[in-house]
This record gives sequence, structure tokens and C-alpha cells, in this order.
Amino acid sequence: MDSTKDSSNKNRWVILFIVVMVVFMSTLDSSIVNVALPVMAKALKVTTAGIQLVVTSYLIIISATILVFGRLGDIIGKTKVFKFGIALFTLGSLLCGITSSLQVLVIARVIQAIGAAGTMATSQGIITEVFPVKERGRALGITGTFVALGALVGPPLGGFIVDAVSWKYIFLINVPIGIITLFYGFKILPKGHKAAKGKLDALGAILFMLAIVPLFAALGQGQQVGFTQPIILVCFLIAIISFVAFIMVERNREDPLLQLQIFNNKLFSLSVFCGFISFVAIFCSTIIQPFYLQDVMKFTPASTGLLLMIYPLVLSVVAPFSGHLSDKVGSGILTFIGLVVLSLGLLLMSTLNEKSSIISMVLFIGTMSIGNGLFQSPNTSLIMSTVPKDKLGIAGSVNALVRNLGMVCGIALSTTLLYNRMSFRIGRHVTDYVIGRNDAFIYGMKIVYITAAAICLIGAILTSLRLFRRKNKIENTI
Repeated sequence: MDSTKDSSNKNRWVILFIVVMVVFMSTLDSSIVNVALPVMAKALKVTTAGIQLVVTSYLIIISATILVFGRLGDIIGKTKVFKFGIALFTLGSLLCGITSSLQVLVIARVIQAIGAAGTMATSQGIITEVFPVKERGRALGITGTFVALGALVGPPLGGFIVDAVSWKYIFLINVPIGIITLFYGFKILPKGHKAAKGKLDALGAILFMLAIVPLFAALGQGQQVGFTQPIILVCFLIAIISFVAFIMVERNREDPLLQLQIFNNKLFSLSVFCGFISFVAIFCSTIIQPFYLQDVMKFTPASTGLLLMIYPLVLSVVAPFSGHLSDKVGSGILTFIGLVVLSLGLLLMSTLNEKSSIISMVLFIGTMSIGNGLFQSPNTSLIMSTVPKDKLGIAGSVNALVRNLGMVCGIALSTTLLYNRMSFRIGRHVTDYVIGRNDAFIYGMKIVYITAAAICLIGAILTSLRLFRRKNKIENTI
């Protein structure tokens, strides 16, 4: 056992690289399809609203299963679950790349998502096991940065791939990477023979899935059929009842799926909520930008990708800097400044129209990226620093869950608002871009960006309360 631990410690940076690559790839696939959606919709002969299933199904299944895999990691070993996740994700990617049917593509995305959930739920636990305390924060910070980069580099990378070859290669590119990381994973990752006592809370898992899946299915489909339709209302009702039942069951379980006591820490809960808000706001922007650039501005997928590359490039510079800076000035002030700057960037984006210049787009996207970069790394560090060492795995799973929920909510909110406002402007119900009505799209887009900015400002206000009321406590914790 000691030799295994020593080997893990010696290889810890290689292990971090494997974990980071897999988590980056899993997160990348939540956003890489965004820029390809218009092309995929035409190729598969479905509406814009219909093709959103390719994005939302992936995020919903991750959100529904990530807590299950987090608990399984504790019971049978994090490394086993992590390697299983890589294999399943790679298989799902292959199936996505060889189909020409929307139905099969969505099923393949579900397989991908289950694999991604397995890797996301256990990655932070593996890092915690192999890194000493003095290096753990930096390693977790690097992982958090790559998670954010994975979510943001998707659209530009997807644009280049779609323009150069075919949309199918945005999935097939994962296959060789998955095979290589799985091969080295078997050779280098810690064996992880230790297992926790207890068993999987099957009832809690089922109730949680029954809360997540109907809720976001209703949010996704409500924009097409209307939120007052009986089937949509039934889905919302099932989700609410299931969530209430889940909370009641978890309170009385000896081995719960989710230890609710972790939320008694107000600083942890507030930091997680602010992280959720940031991903809602960012994905409001991420899902709409490709359609604005390609349908309104008539950019090619490659040109769209090049413009959207600004976001991850700026983030890759700002995020590590803000993580380093948070050690000196504290995470609280940086998360507050980050959310304020992100709000400003979203407000600036709301001024875009069909005559906007590329320079203004670059400046506005850059402003959003600086804000997000200042916020993400310190907030992740703050979340992980507010819990004891034996709950780092739980904190990591909750953080990953909330991040994916934020993405789903951002997509649902932005598309619902966009098409609602477009329908209002045009005078009939629409769920797609209407040729010749750029004015309607720009009007809807403006409302979405203003709403996202307002959501971010709420987060900034909450962060300021955390900063000024609990300043001394935060500094002591960090």
C-alpha cells in the first residue's frame, strides 16, 4: 500500500495531466457542439429548438448521475469509476461521430454524458489523494481552470472543425484522446483499493434523477410547446415532488447520496450559488453568440470560431493570475470584482446589432472573459477551502453538479427568452431564426444579455455581503 502511495506521489503531476485532459474533454463536449448547431440542424433536417437536445441531453444526464458516481467512487474506488468513465465517454463519442440520425445522436450523447459524470465526480478526489496538502490547492485550481477553459474553448474549436471537415469530427476527435488517456490511466493512476463503508443510496439516486430529468426536459421543451401545456406542468410537478422527497430521504439515511450538512456552512453555500449564477450567465451568452454571428452577421463557422476564441485565450491568461492573486489579497474581493466586470461585459453585449464592428465585439467578449477569469479560480478555491479535508470529494461533486445545472439553466433561460421575445416582435410563435427578421433576433438577444447581466449583479451583491460582513472570517479560513 505504501509503495502505491509513493508511486502516486512521484507521478502526481502526470496523474494531474491525465485527470485534467479527461475533465477538459468532458467539459469541452458540453459546449463544442454549440457553434455547429446551425450546420447540424440543416444536416439532420431538424429545427433549431430540436437540435438543442444534443446540448441539453448531455448536460441533464451529467447533472442527474454525477452524485451517484461520486458515491460509487467512495464505495468501490475513485480510480475504477474514473477509468470506467473514460471508456464509456470514448464509446459515446465514437457513436456520436458515426450516426446521421438525431435520435441515435441523442442516445449516444447520453452514453457520453454518463461517462463524463463518472470522470467529473471522481477527478477532484483522485487529485486530493495523490497531492500533499501544500500542493493540493494549486492542483485543484489548475483543474478548475481547465474546466472553465473546456466549457469556453468548445465553440471556437467546433467552428474550426466544422469549417475544415465535418461536424462529426467534433465528437470523433475525442476517440484517440480517450484511448490514450485510458491506456496511461491503467498504468499510472493510483490503484485506489480503499473503500468506504456503506452502500449506494439507490432510493436517493432514483429520486434525484426524477427531480433533474423532468425539470430540465420541461425547461427545454416548454419553449416549443408552451409552458402551460399539461405535459410540461406534469413534468414540473414530478420534479418538485421528487426533490422534496429526495431531501426528506437524505435527512434520514445513514449513508446518504448527498450529505446535506455540508450546506450548513453558509460561506460554502453562497460560493456554490455564485458559481451557479456565473455559469447561467455565461451559457446565456455562449448558446446565442454562434447564431448571432452566423445567421445575423453571416460569418462562416471558422470566422465565428476565430472570434469566439478570444474568450478562452483571455481566460487562460486571467484565470491563473487571479488564482495566484487570491493567495495575496483573498478570494472574496476578486469574486466580487469578477462578477461586476462580467455584468458589465454582458451589458455591453446587449448593445450589439447587425451593424456592429468586429472591434466592438472583441472588446465586449474580452470584458466578459476578464470578469469570468477573475471570478472562477478564486471562487473554486474558496469553495474547496471552506470544507474539512475529509469532505473535499463531496465539495468537488457538488461544485461539478452545480456547474452543470448552471449550464442547463443558462441554455433553457436564454433560448426561452430569445424565442419568446422574437415571437412577440414578429407576432407569431417562433422557435427558430426567421430569415429577413434580423431585428427580431437582435431584440430577443438584447433581452437575454440584459437578463444575464442582472443575474450576475445579484451574485455580485451577495458576494459583497459575504465580503464586507464576513471579511475577517474569510481571511482566517483562506
